Order: sequence, then C-alpha cells, then structure tokens
Amino acid sequence: MDGYVSILGINFSKLNLKETVDLIDAKISECSNKTFHLITVNPEIAVQIQDDLELKKISLDADQITPDGVGIVFVSRLKGNPVPERVTGYDLLLETLKAGNEKGWSFYLLGSDEEVNRKASEYIIKNYPNVKITGRHNGYFNNEEDKEITKTIRVSKPDILIVALGSPLADKWIYSHKDKINSKVVFGVGGSLDVITGKVKPTPEVWKKLNLEWLHRRITQPSRKERQKKLKVFAYRAFIEIIHRNKSKK
Repeated sequence: MDGYVSILGINFSKLNLKETVDLIDAKISECSNKTFHLITVNPEIAVQIQDDLELKKISLDADQITPDGVGIVFVSRLKGNPVPERVTGYDLLLETLKAGNEKGWSFYLLGSDEEVNRKASEYIIKNYPNVKITGRHNGYFNNEEDKEITKTIRVSKPDILIVALGSPLADKWIYSHKDKINSKVVFGVGGSLDVITGKVKPTPEVWKKLNLEWLHRRITQPSRKERQKKLKVFAYRAFIEIIHRNKSKK
C-alpha cells in the first residue's frame, strides 16, 4: 500500500506527525461508534510483536501504526519506501493536547503511578485550559477496579483515551477493552506522563537532532540496558529481510 511500509511484517504509516494529528481530528469528528486504536512502535516493540503472538494479532488489527524510532525510519529508507519522520507517543501526546486545546477535546488519563497521574492532569488543566479531563486513574488496579475504570471511561466518553501502562501491557489492555470504553481514539504513550510532569527529564534537542535519543536513554536510564538489547535483534532481522527482498527482485 502506498500509505504504508512493511517492516518485519508490521505496516508502518507514512503519515508525518501533523498528518497523524489531522487523522485523529477526522476520527473524532466522525463520531463513529468504533474506537480508533493507534499504536506507536519502536524497534524494541517491533521485536516484541514478532515474538509475541497476542501482540502480533493486536498489531494486525490496529487502525494505524506509527514509526516511533529512528531505526524504523532508517530501515524504511533502505527498503526504498521511506517514512517521512518518527511519530512518537510523546510527540503525539503533546500535539493532540495542542489540537485539543483549540478544538475543545476531552481526555481520560490511565496509567503511571498516582502522583504522576495526578500531576499530569494538573499540568494539562493548567497549560491546555480548553481541554477537558473527563477522568483519570493510575496504572495500579485489580480486576474489580478494572471493571469500574472501564465503566467510568465508557460513561465519560472521552474523545481521546491516553494509556500509560508501558509496552506491551498498554496495547494488550486497549485491545481487550476497546469495545467497552466508548472513546473515539486511544493510544499508548509509554512513559510520557513521567516526562511532562518532570519525573523524567526529556531528551535534549541536540540528542534528538543527532538521532541519538536511544543513547541518551541508555546513559540516563541504565535499567533500559536489557530492553535495548532488542535494538540489535531488530537491526539483524531487518537486515536479513532487506537481503531476502533484494534477492527476490533479481
């Protein structure tokens, strides 16, 4: 498909950040009964999708998958079908809040610890006064609380449900609940609420411009070491895929 590039069996959208927000705007304006599920996938998550059958099914059923990582962008160029830029969960959160402030969208925040969740709500209310927070809940809940959270989201009908439960839990939760939540759009944002509340410092722009955000995270968050081993796995698998593709063309 012209609007997508396939990498490791995952169809990545070729829309840039602005176009993705415009698509979200269109989905909200449609007032459809179907929840639009968007997934942001970086190289680590791409490997998880290949190795986790449940996550693979979720990715195949997703309405849109954005390229959240310079590795995805680089491989798309090698395949001759480039995506224009990364579309990260963090950037998508900020841009939807900005658009939501202009259009009066409503949001529900699910995830992170109680302090971060509360501070994120306060931050949004202060900085985006036209955005409505229909509700919020931290990411620590049992099965009974899960039912109450789902009911609250369904009744409050947020335009956008933000899920900060980490990967792959966020998209697994979304997939199992999306027919019950009555939200027009839903997507996971990883640790973005930690960043906007100041618990985790954002990556400096110079590191982003050099496409070294992954290295900055490795230095400042040593706990990510094991997770980032998947970057090597992604690079190897993507390289093999490109080699096989080139051979088949001959």
